[in-house]
Amino acid sequence: MHTLTKLSPCAGAARVSGTRLPCYVFSSNVELARTVAQAVARVIRERAAAGQKAVIGLTTGSTPLGIYRELIRMHRDEDLDFSNVVTFNPDEYYGVPQEQLQSRRHWMQDHFFAHVNIPPAAIHFLDGATPPADVDDACRRFDEAIDEAGGIDIQLLGIGRNGHIAANEPFGSRHGRTRLVTLDPLTRKDAADDFFGDENVPMQALTLGIDKLFEARKVFLVALGGHKAKIIREAVEGPAIERVPASFLQQHPDATVLVDSAAGDQLTGLATPWVAGPVEWTDAMIRRAVLWLSLTVNKPLLKLDDDDFRSQNLHQLLALHGPAHAVCHRVFRMQMDTINYHPGGKDPQRVICFSPHPDDDVISMGGALIRLVEDRHEVHIAYMTSGNIAVFDHDARQVAHLVTEYNRLFGIDTVRTGEVERCVHESLAEKRPGQPDGDAVRKIKALIRWSEAKAGAQVVGCREEHLHFLDLPFYRTGTVAKNPVGDDDVRIIRELLERVRPGQVYIAGDLSDPHGTHRVCAAAIFRALWEMEQQTGSRPEALLYRGAWQEWAPHEIEIAVPLSPRDLELKKQAIFRHESQKDSALFPGSDSREFWQRAEDRNRGTADVYNRLGLPEYYALEGFVRWNGRPL
Repeated sequence: MHTLTKLSPCAGAARVSGTRLPCYVFSSNVELARTVAQAVARVIRERAAAGQKAVIGLTTGSTPLGIYRELIRMHRDEDLDFSNVVTFNPDEYYGVPQEQLQSRRHWMQDHFFAHVNIPPAAIHFLDGATPPADVDDACRRFDEAIDEAGGIDIQLLGIGRNGHIAANEPFGSRHGRTRLVTLDPLTRKDAADDFFGDENVPMQALTLGIDKLFEARKVFLVALGGHKAKIIREAVEGPAIERVPASFLQQHPDATVLVDSAAGDQLTGLATPWVAGPVEWTDAMIRRAVLWLSLTVNKPLLKLDDDDFRSQNLHQLLALHGPAHAVCHRVFRMQMDTINYHPGGKDPQRVICFSPHPDDDVISMGGALIRLVEDRHEVHIAYMTSGNIAVFDHDARQVAHLVTEYNRLFGIDTVRTGEVERCVHESLAEKRPGQPDGDAVRKIKALIRWSEAKAGAQVVGCREEHLHFLDLPFYRTGTVAKNPVGDDDVRIIRELLERVRPGQVYIAGDLSDPHGTHRVCAAAIFRALWEMEQQTGSRPEALLYRGAWQEWAPHEIEIAVPLSPRDLELKKQAIFRHESQKDSALFPGSDSREFWQRAEDRNRGTADVYNRLGLPEYYALEGFVRWNGRPL
């Protein structure tokens, strides 16, 4: 009989109490990926030592990328041998042939199979090109292939925002086997980026049923990012219900959930740990609890009384640090100390704002940029990627035509520029839905984002000679999926830091970016700063901003920069300069609002929270957190 080593306590992770499924929260997604990869490697080695095959269920998407990269590293550096491995992927888009970019097989080949020595005959996928009449037989044969392999040892799963696992959608069959299913509208919306538009996403998929997934001896469900926080809480703390298919994993004998801090943010044991049991009342925990109490009972900090604490299960805090007025004054002062009109200090210095995409600077910290410029700091902006995949084709056609007509008007090399326009039009005409752009189109789209970035930065007062377009290599894939951070990416960042020598840097801490670019850029900057500190003994102060995808919680904010109505209006004007992203962005994520609306609502919302806490009433606030010095 097959047996597996139980999951050992996870290094760098905290086991969350009060969940119906074992759930570990990692402060670093690198450590999470390493933990899962090591568990998979142990199974491979155990099976090899026993002369058996290791049967691994794999999944696709941005979430497992780090796991596969760590397994590839172990294969390369630690001689992890995959020759005894058999793999099964649990789902595939129906109607998508295996050679298409968006097929699960194509994705796995690019990101994993091409880099390890799994025998091709041992790799199994459902075939999205199966004729309708043959679907039932193909699904039955896939199940039989799993049984013949001895069953799945470890199944890796992601989770959709609606709770789907594989392609088992809400309100589907709990006891279904492998079959053809109709995709939920939210699943299709979330897949739209990969297909370059909602209209290109297939309506159906082939998937292992929950019953078949449950036959796996061990299941790891992995989630990254704040956009998964709500559904993770429902899956691991709520009842097992058909509306949340992942919740049925509560009935599996060996299923474990592993999440990063953003995806675990709404779990009771993290969001309100004092509800789950006794806690250590550090200053950070006291601040978090009292701010939560104020917002929960809807009373300003300095109006809270002992009864408010007792009514919300904060007896222990009151007993150790009360009475109420004492602890509330303490937290009031903590929160007042976050308000800072001069985020760069009063003495002029050099500052770099690192912007992952060409508009993150003004969207997320446009108000702070205005203040930094007004305070006479030398403000540099480093645009880390071209952002060219987020430009609509019609914008590229329009600019190519404009260039041709401009040059024709002034008699400038009209033959050559006409060829550029023809090349762009032909490339776009030949491109199938979801296919990457050709080189000429990518250059035109990058030029659009470049010109918009310059225009937006100038609105907030930044000088053109202080704008740096890094075009980091990891981004140059032409698709939503990006390469891992490499030495060249870090070198480019280091060179900029050493050339400018800033006293302060700003970094996108919006790690819930659904496309992962913010996470990748942050990892590259953190690594560059860490290397600098190791070699020189010092580094610039590093502040993390948010805004495009999420906002800092009030207990996390360390610096809150007040914005006047004029500041916010100027910030919006800077965002408006990014015309290719206005009205309808190509990759809006799960938030349908325009970026200027998100920025305004979040800045006004942060100010409203401060007002509800009884702090001075501001029109808008931008929040920042200091980097703790640890790489991702």
